[in-house]
Amino acid sequence: MKMSGRRHLNVTRFAGLAAVLAIAQSGASVATQALAQTRAFPFDHEMHLDAKPQRGSKRVPILQISANGDAEIDLWCVSGTGKAVIAESSITIVPTAIRDNQCSEERLLMDKQLLEQLTQVTSWRWEGHMLVLVGPQPLRYRPASN
Repeated sequence: MKMSGRRHLNVTRFAGLAAVLAIAQSGASVATQALAQTRAFPFDHEMHLDAKPQRGSKRVPILQISANGDAEIDLWCVSGTGKAVIAESSITIVPTAIRDNQCSEERLLMDKQLLEQLTQVTSWRWEGHMLVLVGPQPLRYRPASN
C-alpha cells in the first residue's frame, strides 16, 4: 500500500518526535540518577532516626559521623561512641564504648536491637531528604536542619 506524501510526512514526524521524547526521558532519568549518586554523605551533621519518641520521653536516636570516622551514637536511652568507615556508598559502623544511662529493661532491649541493626548496615543512599542506612533492616535518618 502506497502512502500519500502528506500522510508519510506525518508518520515520519511522529516517529521522530517519539524518538526525541524517548531520548529526553532517558537523559532525564540518567541525570536524576547521577544527581542522587553525587550527593555526599552528611559528615559532621546530627542525624535523627525517623521515629516517634517513646512514651514518656522526647528523645529519638541520633547518629553523627565525622569525616575522620568518629561516630557519636545516642540510642533510645544509652549513648556512646564508635567508628565508621564510609567508602563511596558502603558503610560500616562499629560501636567502641557504650554507656548505660540507667535505662529500663524495655529501653535497654530496644537499644540492643537498634545497635545490632546499626552494626549490620552495609551501604547508604539518599531517598529525597532522608539518609537510608541499608542492612537487613533499613534505618532512615533525617539530617538536623539547625
